[in-house]
Amino acid sequence: MTIDWQKEVDARKDDLLQDLIDLLKVKSEREDDKVTPDAPFGPGPRDALVHMLAYGERDGFIVKNVDNYAGHIEYGEGDETLGIFGHMDVVPAGDGWDTNPYEPVIKDNKIYARGSSDDKGPSMAAYYGMKIIKELGLPLSKKIRFVVGSDEESGWADMDYYFEHEAKPDFGFSPDAEFPIINGEKGNVSVAIHLPSGNTGSYTLESFVSGLRANMVPGTAKAVVTVPDAEKVTELTTAFTAYLEANPVKGTSTVEDLTVTFDLIGKGAHGASPQIGINAATFLAAFLNDYDFSGGAKNFVQAIAEYIHEDVYGEKLHTAYEDEKMGKLTMNAGLFDFSADKDQAFVNLNFRYPQGTTLENIEAGLQETLGSLGATFSTEPHHMKPHYVPQDDPLVQTLLAVYEEHTGEKGFEQIIGGGTYGRLLERGVAYGAMFPGYTDTMHQANEFMELDDLFRAAVIYADAIYRLAK
Repeated sequence: MTIDWQKEVDARKDDLLQDLIDLLKVKSEREDDKVTPDAPFGPGPRDALVHMLAYGERDGFIVKNVDNYAGHIEYGEGDETLGIFGHMDVVPAGDGWDTNPYEPVIKDNKIYARGSSDDKGPSMAAYYGMKIIKELGLPLSKKIRFVVGSDEESGWADMDYYFEHEAKPDFGFSPDAEFPIINGEKGNVSVAIHLPSGNTGSYTLESFVSGLRANMVPGTAKAVVTVPDAEKVTELTTAFTAYLEANPVKGTSTVEDLTVTFDLIGKGAHGASPQIGINAATFLAAFLNDYDFSGGAKNFVQAIAEYIHEDVYGEKLHTAYEDEKMGKLTMNAGLFDFSADKDQAFVNLNFRYPQGTTLENIEAGLQETLGSLGATFSTEPHHMKPHYVPQDDPLVQTLLAVYEEHTGEKGFEQIIGGGTYGRLLERGVAYGAMFPGYTDTMHQANEFMELDDLFRAAVIYADAIYRLAK
């Protein structure tokens, strides 16, 4: 039987888009201060999860909510289960938006909203692929389970809990990356650098704060500095203006008596690709490093300016490594906190590392370079090792074949620094929904998804899901 998948998606375009718009309106940022037994990651992720599962109930699927951590939408019968993994949580919207990030706007054939490309838009495209198969009553030999998560952007505690209660699918994909396919993902681990606080120099660092999440390049940074006299205030603000003109950043300085507040603006980006961002925090530290701080404040600024600033491949930190297949290790400095009234300051470094190196090698490099500044280190428990599904695996071959037939473009394997739910399964990959040449706005202000790409992805997903499950 020949199925015109394009025709089937075209017939549902309006419904798909309206469902996506309604889902994008749910502000599903994790909020730890609002956690309850009913909302393990805060009300937003819970509400988005419930909203997505409600679509499954409306459309007649078997639906299960696993204590508001995660859930699934299921169809078909069989001894094997095809898993599709999407997530409803989003990173914080942050600043710099031209529109309300939770009031979707369609402009120039793009839909703008937080989560439009990561991952509500792609998830909706994959869900509609599954929905089409059900509505056509196509025969299947395998079960299809769409697993819906709510903590992908943080610690994946949703999936830890879910798989304590539910069996893992046998194979599958996550619509949370790029076409043609992502069949390899680097290791992913965050290391917190702890430094003593305190000030003993003629310049006092009152505070230094930047970053929203470990997996986001900070787009803004703020520091408050007290200086010895009015002449130094003028010198400092004049130098800051010159620094802004000489570097790819913007900012302001405001003065109150002998205290200067610096606000610096860089460019946010996904922490898996720190090379395309401009880290506001490290640029601000590089400016401050020329001044007479001492003690803990000096070590904090020096560590950032001399070992972290513009070192996205870990060369200054002696953590650099490159693998022929997986490429280079990358490092994103995503969180910074210094306060003169706290005992310790910290910086969070998120590493995406290829096969061939280890967490132990990373920790050794940090100790070698930053240990002399009095730094200590703690590694976050959420550590994912490198993941790879061979290109000759039938799953990879089928997904590439579907992509090629619908685009006319040659499929090829890809390995990324990003971490997707695809790696939850031994035979798991990421598949779309971004097409080659797309503009990456994930984790950035003014995130969008091209509507043509949304609908093209739905066509590919419908065909791919059917081929994998029939």
